[in-house]
Amino acid sequence: MDQKKTGQFLKSLRNEKGLTQEQLAKQFNVSNRSVSRWETGTNLPDISLLVEIADFYDVDVREIIDGERKSEMMDKETREVADKMADYAGNEKSKLLRFVQIAGISGIVLTILSLVLQTISYEPDLRRATAILITFVVFVVVSIITLYVTGLLQKITKHRKLVKAIKITTIVVMALVTHYVLVLFLVLGLFFASFYGAKIEVSTDASEFNKYIHNEQNYDTEYSMGSNPLFDVMPEKIEGDVTEYQLTYYNPWDGQYIVYMTLDYGDKYDEEIARLQAIGIDEYEGIYTVTGEPEGYDLVAMDSDDYSGFVYAMIPEGQDGNTKITYCAIVFCNYSLDLDVHEYMKEEYLLPGFDATDDNPYRKEMMGT
Repeated sequence: MDQKKTGQFLKSLRNEKGLTQEQLAKQFNVSNRSVSRWETGTNLPDISLLVEIADFYDVDVREIIDGERKSEMMDKETREVADKMADYAGNEKSKLLRFVQIAGISGIVLTILSLVLQTISYEPDLRRATAILITFVVFVVVSIITLYVTGLLQKITKHRKLVKAIKITTIVVMALVTHYVLVLFLVLGLFFASFYGAKIEVSTDASEFNKYIHNEQNYDTEYSMGSNPLFDVMPEKIEGDVTEYQLTYYNPWDGQYIVYMTLDYGDKYDEEIARLQAIGIDEYEGIYTVTGEPEGYDLVAMDSDDYSGFVYAMIPEGQDGNTKITYCAIVFCNYSLDLDVHEYMKEEYLLPGFDATDDNPYRKEMMGT
């Protein structure tokens, strides 16, 4: 069978009738594109349409198939066979279309339900935003397929105003979806830029103490956690001789601190001890698996928090005439510390058993994971 020859024959029959492709498409309730494909030989009419086309052009079905006129007309028996084949094909096609229609409508309902549920419980998250976008695309595709197989799409395309309204609505919806996706990507981009661009600051200059700690002027700025009440254990300002000092600050999203500092108060020692004893010692054992105070030291003050960590002051155990006080801080958030505490805190000052790594057991217990 020569499809191009058949297409040329169909085109010549249409021209003999003086019809345009659009007029013929309306005659057989198909699209202009379908008629164009018939006449180029790209595709051929369904068998259910062959008899109708033959009757319309007053030719034999075999003439359409062969792409040329015959001298004899199709006899009654041949026509009956063709009609029955067309009916059979039509019935099979109807069953398939009915199944596709039911599946399409079910798909539309399910995707709408999925969109509603995802939107109601939506929280800014890349995976959730991507899932919503994919669901919306699936909804559009399934809707178009369903409209096509039900024949509604062909009817809709004939109403230009309705098509224009649908196009505008689609553009608006896509613009809104794109807007929220872009906003989400921007927020996530800023987060990752902040997280991965953050630098670990290590200061050994005690004159910078108030840049990080008790910094009321910079509250709500990058050093804002320096005003955390936990830091009440730390002195308001450096007094006495600084015998050692190291402050490590890291702010990937929220400030994190690891500090150790020893001050020799001389004759002001008793005054500072009295201040610290007034603060007292919070219950701290068990938090982040801590088992007690550092070996060889007595705690004088301890502010602990099951979310943010510890700030404590201690003195050497059993040393008469001591005038030195060591202050330590390990402050973070979200139940974990991004810094390696063993790298930035002297082991002798570290609370025994302390574990604030990402997979620490205390975090798992508190978050129920």
